[in-house]
Amino acid sequence: MKSKPGTVELAHGAGGRATAELVAALFARHFDNDWLARGDDGAVLPAPAPGERLVMATDSHVVAPLFFPGGDIGCLAVHGTVNDVAVMGARPLWLSAAFILEEGLPFADLERIVASMAAAAHAAGVPIVTGDTKVVERGKGDGVFITTTGVGALPPGRELGGARARPGDAVLVSGTLGDHGMAIMREREGLNFTAPIVSDTAALHGLVEAALATGADIRVLRDPTRGGLGTTLNEIASQAGVGILIEERQLPITAAVAAACELLGLDPLYVANEGKLVLICAEADAERVLAALRAHPLGRQAARIGQVLEDARHFVQMRTALGGRRIVDWLSGDQLPRIC
Repeated sequence: MKSKPGTVELAHGAGGRATAELVAALFARHFDNDWLARGDDGAVLPAPAPGERLVMATDSHVVAPLFFPGGDIGCLAVHGTVNDVAVMGARPLWLSAAFILEEGLPFADLERIVASMAAAAHAAGVPIVTGDTKVVERGKGDGVFITTTGVGALPPGRELGGARARPGDAVLVSGTLGDHGMAIMREREGLNFTAPIVSDTAALHGLVEAALATGADIRVLRDPTRGGLGTTLNEIASQAGVGILIEERQLPITAAVAAACELLGLDPLYVANEGKLVLICAEADAERVLAALRAHPLGRQAARIGQVLEDARHFVQMRTALGGRRIVDWLSGDQLPRIC
C-alpha cells in the first residue's frame, strides 16, 4: 500500500536520496552541532579530563502513546539515558540516537518528536552527536521506537553502585512516586480525574550534582523507572546483600496518583518514574542530603522513606500505615507494559 503524502515511506530507510533528504531536513536541522554536521559514520569526540573514566549507558524507548501529558517519546529518550549516566555519578557528555520508523508515520508527528528531543538535549547540555534511521513496513513498528546511548565522564575517586549500600544507611527519594506511569495510563485509558496527572520526565544530572556537592557519603543513586520503587529497592538489596525497610507514611504519593492506582488495581510502588532519584547515603549525612535535594527545583518534595537493614534474606519490607509489615517483593510480570 502506498503511503499518504506527508508520511514516512520505506524509501526513507533505504539509504538513498530519500534517506539523505530526511536526515538533512529533519534530524540534522534539529540536532545541529559540529560533530553531527560532519556527516560521517561516527563522531570523533574529545577525551575527558585526565583521570576521569568513561561511563556508557543505552536504553530503548517503545512507549505508547507517543505523546502524553508532560512529555513524549522524544524527550523521554533523552532524559532516560542522561539519567542512566548521571546516577552512576558521571557528567553526561554526548548522546547517540537510533530511530526505527514505521511506514505511514506522519511527518508532523516525527518532527514534533525530533524537536522535543532536540529541546531536551539542548536544555540538558548533552548534544546528540551521531545516530541512525531505519524504516519498517506498516504494521510492524507502532509509529516509532528510539534507542539512545549516552557517554559521560566519571571523576576520579567517585564510586556509586547498588553493592555499596550498608546496614544503617538512610533511603531517600527525590519526589513524588508514580507520576509518569499514571500519566501514561491516564492517556492510554482515557481516564478523567479532577486533578491532572503529568509525567515527571526530566534530566536529573543537575539534581545529582547538587546532592554530590554536599560531600556526603552517598552510596547508591538509581532512577526508579520501569518496575518503580519496589523493583529498584529489590535490585539494591540483592546487590548489597542487605534488607531494606520503608515507611508507608513517608512515601510521597499524590492523591491523584493514589486514586488512579486504586481505580486500576495497581500498586504505586511498582509504577514507573522518569524524573525521580532513589538515593542511599550514610545515616549521618541524611539530613544534609535531604536539604540539598529540596533546595533544587526537581527535588522540592524529597523525602526520607526508610533505612537499610542487616537481613540475610535480602527482603524489602514496608511498615504499613497501620503498623504492620508487608513484603515488597520483586515485580512479577509487567504491571504496566509499554511505559517507557
